[in-house]
Amino acid sequence: MDKLKIRGGNRLQGTIDVAGAKNAALPELCAALLTAEPVTLANVPRLQDVSTMLKLIRNMGVTAEHHEDGRVTLNAGGLSNPEAPYELVKTMRASVLALGPLLARFGHAKVSLPGGCAIGSRPVDQHIKGLQAMGAVIEVEHGYMIASLPAGRTRLKGAHITTDMVTVTGTENFMMAAALAEGETVLENAAQEPEIADLAEMLIAMGAKIEGHGTSKIRIQGVDRLHGGQHQVVADRIEAGTFLCAVAATGGDVVLRHGRADHLDAVIDKLRDAGATIEAGEGFIRVKSEGRLKAQNFRTTEYPGFPTDMQAQFMALNCVSQGASKVTETIFENRFMHVNELVRLGAHIQIDGKVSVIEGVEKLSGAIVMATDLRASASLVIAGLVAEGETTVDRIYHLDRGYDRMEAKLRAVGADIERIK
Repeated sequence: MDKLKIRGGNRLQGTIDVAGAKNAALPELCAALLTAEPVTLANVPRLQDVSTMLKLIRNMGVTAEHHEDGRVTLNAGGLSNPEAPYELVKTMRASVLALGPLLARFGHAKVSLPGGCAIGSRPVDQHIKGLQAMGAVIEVEHGYMIASLPAGRTRLKGAHITTDMVTVTGTENFMMAAALAEGETVLENAAQEPEIADLAEMLIAMGAKIEGHGTSKIRIQGVDRLHGGQHQVVADRIEAGTFLCAVAATGGDVVLRHGRADHLDAVIDKLRDAGATIEAGEGFIRVKSEGRLKAQNFRTTEYPGFPTDMQAQFMALNCVSQGASKVTETIFENRFMHVNELVRLGAHIQIDGKVSVIEGVEKLSGAIVMATDLRASASLVIAGLVAEGETTVDRIYHLDRGYDRMEAKLRAVGADIERIK
């Protein structure tokens, strides 16, 4: 099992290319299931989750090739097995995104209940209720969602769907399913993340009729068929935010090429309040930091609020900032598992339910720590970059699920970091 060995204390200086967004690439790979014509995605990151999704759709009979330049070419014209088995999806919750497209195009699907990071409950009941409103018959048996259309129906039907909670993957599933449904679908309380707007743009390029994406109310007018097309995956705002926090913590001056500052307003505002200097323009974000910054309180919430996927990384920055801070997690009930590992490095953190209180310290000290989930892994890397001595981060397979060669990118801007096989 691979590990990262980090010798802390180096300033970061240079340029980092931000990869395509995992949380856009995964639903967009599933969107290719909606058509029998070829689809090309550009800027697809080389991640474990992407490899798993490609393996999953190949198992269905789709041809899919990930090229060296980041393009993925897909053809679902020969799809013959609309099933997502447990063996292929047990590590990745995004498997549920196959349900809507398969049901919409073929009228039936069998999809395993998803896995992923152990950071709390991610119920699929919203997906099931929404697709049932569109006319699907769905049973949960032996760990699988088995979906079909009623006798006599050949297409899903448009519906007015209001979810009980904001759900990103639910919004994506409904949008893909509605693209081929009969009539109009209206999604209320829809998620507003940039990755959802990016998926909508891909679907529109394939012939879908969608309005309101990026807002809480999305309208989809179903069409008879979608055609192939080309689309470039949007830049990963969470990867960009992670590197912003790393530079803020260690000090330095780094330009993030392809970074989208307009997708990171809540994080950038907090970093500026902390004392970091951030400039942004078309296709870049530049971050500069000197000395210890000021600790910041924040509360995670749905986009455009502070993202839960940036909570652990910003907490690592707060650990070495001046003063006390309070971090409130409202999205997942079990997303403070990195706290005990940060404490092993010398951080002062107390947890009370959904709130962590951090007392900033002048320095952390290197130790062996263990990653517990994807974003926790990133927080431990940031902490290791500022800790005195050597830090070893174990179980980095979590990190590889969501970051494209993170250690190589950090090493290129001056970090002393290496992967140990």
